Amino acid sequence: MPLTKARLAHIVFESDDYSSKAFDILLLLLILGSVAVAMLDSVERYNSQYGDVFFYLEWGFTILFTIEYALRMWLARRAKGYVFSFYGMIDLLAILPTYLSLVVLNAQLLTVIRALRLLRVMRILKLGRYVSEANFLMEALKASRAKIQIFLFSVVTIVLIMGTVMFIVEGPENGFTSIPMSMYWAIVTLTTVGFGDITPVTGAGKFVASIIMLMGYAIIAVPTGIVSSELVAAQNKRGKKERVTCPNCHAGRHDKDAFHCKYCGTGLPV
Repeated sequence: MPLTKARLAHIVFESDDYSSKAFDILLLLLILGSVAVAMLDSVERYNSQYGDVFFYLEWGFTILFTIEYALRMWLARRAKGYVFSFYGMIDLLAILPTYLSLVVLNAQLLTVIRALRLLRVMRILKLGRYVSEANFLMEALKASRAKIQIFLFSVVTIVLIMGTVMFIVEGPENGFTSIPMSMYWAIVTLTTVGFGDITPVTGAGKFVASIIMLMGYAIIAVPTGIVSSELVAAQNKRGKKERVTCPNCHAGRHDKDAFHCKYCGTGLPV
């Protein structure tokens, strides 16, 4: 088959024959190699021994990805549409760090962002059917947005109040040098992280800290419960829609946004 522009576009953008799959697999191997080079280059021992090798390898990867990016722009039906698409932005971010390293020290290490390009594996391995499940999760998160916003506002209020109380009780002499610093301590304690860089000394401070610790266990469970309840509600809604049966031909499992039967065109019950 002659390598026309249409054929080349099919190889680059599709993944349904030997040539297009081979192109995608080669691209994934290059991405993995580039990420591995960036990771190894951050290790001082390897950098001191193979720094020059890593430098040339990274520029080699960048040049190849730049050619690929330009090729996709040329082959796309609408170059602007590709540039501002999700994958287009990721492809651009994959090549920018190396060029930025010419003016910003160690910017080339940001090339690990190329790992995001591995999302293309979904197309290669035919995992597109799982996109609907991701959309299902996003719907639940959107439905939880208002509740989570109220929850976060409540947490910020608690942190502000408790941080101020600790600033008054402990004071600068015990490490609580300001209200923002005390709020930082309250966040660390409330989330049960407990870095230990600032600790209460007085009895009153320890009492307040104990209250925040107990509150932390309750607060952590709240967003989990909110999202879980919305997931259950969304699942019940989806299940109800999928169980809708056409009153005319009795076909089932229609799309969740369907209003008419896809087999006979009869209106579906809402």
